[in-house]
Amino acid sequence: MTIRRLIATSVAALLLAAPAQASEKVLHTLLTTSETGLDPAVASDIATLSLLENLFDPLLRYDVDARPVALRANAAMALPEVSADGLVYTFRLRPGMLFAADAAFKGERREVTAADYVYSLKRLYDPAIKSPWLFLFEGKLKGDVALKEAFSQSTEIAGLQAPGRHTLRITLSAPDKNFLFYLAMPASSVVAREVIDAYPRQAGNHPVGSGPFRLGEWKRSDKIVLLANRDWGVTWQGQRLPLLDKVEVRIAEEFQGRMLGFLSGEYDYLEQVPESLTDMVISNGRLKPELAARGIVLSRFPVLQTYYMWMNMEDPLLGGYGKDKVALRRAIALSYDSAEDIGLLKKGFALRAESPLPPNVLGYDPAYRTPVPYNKALAQALLERFGYRQRDPDGFRRGPDGKPVTLTMHSEATVGGRLRDELWRKNLNAIGLRVVFRTDKKTEIIKASRLGKVQMFESNWIADFPDGDNFYQLLYGANRGRANYARFNLPAYNERYEQARLLGDSPARQKLYGEMNQLIHAYNPWVPLSHPLSADLQHPWLKNYKRHPVEFTTWRYLDIDPEQRTRASKMAR
Repeated sequence: MTIRRLIATSVAALLLAAPAQASEKVLHTLLTTSETGLDPAVASDIATLSLLENLFDPLLRYDVDARPVALRANAAMALPEVSADGLVYTFRLRPGMLFAADAAFKGERREVTAADYVYSLKRLYDPAIKSPWLFLFEGKLKGDVALKEAFSQSTEIAGLQAPGRHTLRITLSAPDKNFLFYLAMPASSVVAREVIDAYPRQAGNHPVGSGPFRLGEWKRSDKIVLLANRDWGVTWQGQRLPLLDKVEVRIAEEFQGRMLGFLSGEYDYLEQVPESLTDMVISNGRLKPELAARGIVLSRFPVLQTYYMWMNMEDPLLGGYGKDKVALRRAIALSYDSAEDIGLLKKGFALRAESPLPPNVLGYDPAYRTPVPYNKALAQALLERFGYRQRDPDGFRRGPDGKPVTLTMHSEATVGGRLRDELWRKNLNAIGLRVVFRTDKKTEIIKASRLGKVQMFESNWIADFPDGDNFYQLLYGANRGRANYARFNLPAYNERYEQARLLGDSPARQKLYGEMNQLIHAYNPWVPLSHPLSADLQHPWLKNYKRHPVEFTTWRYLDIDPEQRTRASKMAR
């Protein structure tokens, strides 16, 4: 059966089987991995964060239309008043915000107060929940050492105060130019103490927020239904949000299932067409005519994401700061063929990474070019020059000590992982380096990486907030064992990073970022690979679809034309 017939058959089967409710606006969407517990203080995976964005309320959110990105008020009535020294932030909350109904409130409707935000932010310090987001606030809130030394919600600190029912005052110990970005993240959302106390260690199984949607149905790792919160009280372009009545979310981990689900109308949009299936819908960079005829729209979106291959700077074979180790890592970097990667694996939907920063992140320099381009001949000459001359009978190089060199790269056990493995094998073998691959689940690889037990791995980072600091902290020495998987710890880099984080987006910071780029390329703890251009598809009945560079979803702004969806169903018959 041809792809065209398969699509047509799937469309007819699905749309004929689905009961139409013309008056109800239901968004049908997917998450690519299973969700975890729905607790803002604990969750860190993209699937769960996508749900938390819609169930819980941070003080601020991003303006959906502003480019470059800008923050706007959310639970707060306006952006905060900030003291002249940049230390004190005063927020006025919107009165009348209500938590979703729950038995924990004993039949009462519960208003969100400033004290709830004090409770929620303190909760990140609770050692019992081991919040992965504590780093955003630790050492930054005035007096928070008391929370670290002996955590208790009853501990008063100067950094978190609620002088009035709807007034929140946050005081920092030192200015932080990115602080407001932290307050727009799901981890900073408000939760109710009654709910946390009612479900000890089970808060993630009972999400009760004040956001644009509330939980309707939850079949773990299968289906999540969100219902519109008509008490939310936020407007956009004169309309009360959310515009939808319901969001039905399915977990779709298989690439082909996602694609066929979209093409058959099971999903209203598909973000980031899988690389291995690009040819199914795109030809010569354009949407195939038969899909365009159905009103399907293809758009390209520059994701705030960087793919990179990191190398463990503490590994006995690959790590270290001596010239021979630097030469080995630089040769590996020089062997990376970006044109083949982007053209064959990413089907042209990516940009070569010149530095850690993707376009549209504050601090990105469009003029910067890596001094370590693809150059196989130079890689081989470098290895020869620094002692990797001897060869095994099978042609692979030995180290300066005469011992065989065998690189070990961890890899995901997926189709995409295997394709990347083969490209790396080809590139490294071409300069005389043997490499073996150890496959595992990504979650397990990350755990081992934090312990320093992985030699090299191709990973990626999506911006938590749109500032260069969020990427350069991945190589900051103090972050070894956390996000600094390469365990890079260079005093010259650390000093520049510490200076840069005190500055806003400015020429002075740009100069420091340029010097940090040069240090990265001098020591090669990373091989910056690419920045993806997401190929996104949407059906014509979906309205207001516009991806945001930072927020994972824009469901509260989306609208559905049920009549247009019904007409598409009839055409498919």
